[in-house]
Amino acid sequence: MTKHVEIGRTGVRLPQLGFGSTGLGSIPQIYGYEVDEGRALDTIRAILQRPDGFIDTARGYAMGRSEERIGQVIRELGGWPEGRVLSTKLDRDMESNRFDATQARRSLEASLQALGVEQVDILHLHDPEYAADISEVTGTGGALDELFRIKEEGLAKAVGLAGGRIDVLMPMLRDREFDVLLTHNRHTVVNVNSAPMIELARSNGVAVLNAAPYSGGILAKGSSAHHYYVYQQATEAVLGPVRAVESICSRYDVPLGALALQFSVKNADIASTICGATWPQHVDQTFEWANWAIPDAVWSELAELGQSQNDPETG
Repeated sequence: MTKHVEIGRTGVRLPQLGFGSTGLGSIPQIYGYEVDEGRALDTIRAILQRPDGFIDTARGYAMGRSEERIGQVIRELGGWPEGRVLSTKLDRDMESNRFDATQARRSLEASLQALGVEQVDILHLHDPEYAADISEVTGTGGALDELFRIKEEGLAKAVGLAGGRIDVLMPMLRDREFDVLLTHNRHTVVNVNSAPMIELARSNGVAVLNAAPYSGGILAKGSSAHHYYVYQQATEAVLGPVRAVESICSRYDVPLGALALQFSVKNADIASTICGATWPQHVDQTFEWANWAIPDAVWSELAELGQSQNDPETG
């Protein structure tokens, strides 16, 4: 898979597939399993060995451990390898939820230090819905202004907005000229809550990154093996639609993960799909699933099932 999308005039070329690093910091309370340092580093190496390697992280992932582990590999390689894409995010203060310009700058500086780089390809403002005071983010001289100032300084080639709740994100998307938008868990085989936001981004010429097509793992491992959905214990209300999709996959001998991944990859409005990976073999498996031959009948049956438009975190 070699298709790339240019992000405006930023010089950043997005591959169709990227890899998220939330789990690489090891967050068992969310994913239900530990990821030790050696396994994480091997996974990062596997991503960056690819000439089209794209890794997405954030200051807040595992309280900075995700970036620190990525930084170890970057230093091991003698710097960020040419042609790969590095994305990180400005995060709020995790104790106070303060998210003003000072916090945004502090987050960036911590990220650059942890990663061992002087510039990133993409820098998002992350999860503004959790800010203690949204006006600190959106007001004059706030975190959003700081994000665009960082781009002007050349510390990020492209800037974006990343988060969950579309009611919080869409007004910002209308008001600001972002290069990219990252939505997560909201364009999957069981949920399309982000559809209006993706349409808005497309109409504004904003490249869309769709993260978490497996909804935290259940749409890759299956409901019998994984019991978390969008970072929460899966309820029976959630499991019903998942099992319906599993039934289709079983009848046609198609891996659930392949269908979940291609549901995103085949959407022309999505520039790149960001998948979780916590084992080196997950990297190869992702590309195998992306190229899996899925019968037309599977897509027809999936369309008949439909997807929820509710927020997957709140129902």
